[in-house]
Amino acid sequence: MAKERRRAVLELLQRPGNTRCADCGAPDPDWASYTLGVFICLSCSGIHRNIPQVSKVKSVRLDAWEEAQVEFMASHGNDAARDKYESKVPPFYYRPTFSDCQLLREQWIRAKYERQEFTHPDKQEPYSAGYREGFLWKRGRDNGQFLSRKFVLTEREGSLKYFNRNDAKEPKAIMKIEHLNATFQPAKIGHPHGLQVTYLKDNSTRNIFVYHEDGKEIVDWFNALRAARFHYLQVAFPGASDADLVPKLSRNYLKEGYMEKTGPKQTEGFRKRWFTMDDRRLMYFKDPLDAFARGEVFIGSRESGYTVLDGLPPSTQGHHWPHGITIVTPERRFLLACETEMEQRAWVEAFRKVVDRPMLPQEYAVEAHFKHKP
Repeated sequence: MAKERRRAVLELLQRPGNTRCADCGAPDPDWASYTLGVFICLSCSGIHRNIPQVSKVKSVRLDAWEEAQVEFMASHGNDAARDKYESKVPPFYYRPTFSDCQLLREQWIRAKYERQEFTHPDKQEPYSAGYREGFLWKRGRDNGQFLSRKFVLTEREGSLKYFNRNDAKEPKAIMKIEHLNATFQPAKIGHPHGLQVTYLKDNSTRNIFVYHEDGKEIVDWFNALRAARFHYLQVAFPGASDADLVPKLSRNYLKEGYMEKTGPKQTEGFRKRWFTMDDRRLMYFKDPLDAFARGEVFIGSRESGYTVLDGLPPSTQGHHWPHGITIVTPERRFLLACETEMEQRAWVEAFRKVVDRPMLPQEYAVEAHFKHKP
């Protein structure tokens, strides 16, 4: 009987909707919440274990199943749970995948099942009200210390501001929603709730690094920023559908890591720098947590004269890492070197994805800014 029950549960995994984790979309889930009626992956099952008042989990393959539990799973399943627990997810709300950080996946699961934010829209006020203020720990630009700073997000003014003192009349910085991006960077920042916010200042990228001790708070901030971007873009592109706008709300970097670079004359020595590929901007920093990039390179499309080559020109001078990359732009060549062949392959793949993509009309304007930079 026990074997038959387990076989019955395994057969339920073949039903449409059950072939991927109900929470992060990972393929071939082999765990289940037998109180919610969903099939989930090992990673998400660990999060479910932390909310035992809502969810109780079992291994589909290893644990014993009772007849009532099998019947419950058969009458529910991932599609039914999605209809129930995700019926009112706002279009701007970030739905994490299996490649996202633990925090995003945990808060998504808690929001769905524990707080039931997507069945009761009144619970969405913290990120959908169009205004949010509160304190975040922000990394100091010069000394690297995290200090508590007041942040104010206002859709009406189209900005995120922060203040160095509670009683300060004027903000230390005003970040326009139009040019804002936010991405979770727990490893880089050294905190599981670490968020990197970037914005443009005089057409150069500026980074700030923040976190909040409470996971819900920082994810609410992240979704409030996405909501503000969504509403800004709805006005800027009145004919666009939600599906067109949602990918533009926030973006993760295509690739980050250390490479070595040489200067424009290609006679200076190679220097180790931290590189970030953000859409078509390749930025390099002395340190991963620097506020400003040392330099930025625009990478356009093949049609506009940009190419990426394996290796370095034979005439390259100076000591450098063994695995070279040459980026050819209409103006000059950029010589880069990676420590390992695996890193070089990953960077070349990231660059080629960008070069193979045709440029959008607004990207020509960005390219023009780069050409006129001193």
